[in-house]
Amino acid sequence: MPKRIPDLDGMAAVRAALAPEPSRQDRALAVRYSLQCLAERAPGKSVEVRVPPFGAVQAVEGPGHTRGTPPNVIETDPATWLALATGAESWADAVGRGAVHASGVRADVSAWLPVLRLPGS
Repeated sequence: MPKRIPDLDGMAAVRAALAPEPSRQDRALAVRYSLQCLAERAPGKSVEVRVPPFGAVQAVEGPGHTRGTPPNVIETDPATWLALATGAESWADAVGRGAVHASGVRADVSAWLPVLRLPGS
């Protein structure tokens, strides 16, 4: 199991990743931290959320999978994921513009978004 990212480090990375021209390191840590927050908020193994190239988690209660491609997969790019995770974009808008690819009957994490609240937002 990956080491837990401390909240202070994670939130600092999120703030840095949302600034103009973030470093790859800040963006990667922000994505991993926000995925960690989703997994903590919606524990389970029925949905796999992928944000290549930085990370993936299994979340949401329900039937899990152990090998092969899971039946419920969500995949998006880092900028879209961070917008979803912080509430800057709605799930419906991101799916509607084709920035989120979701397959499977359980592949909807909108009930758990946003997973992060930045001060002043």
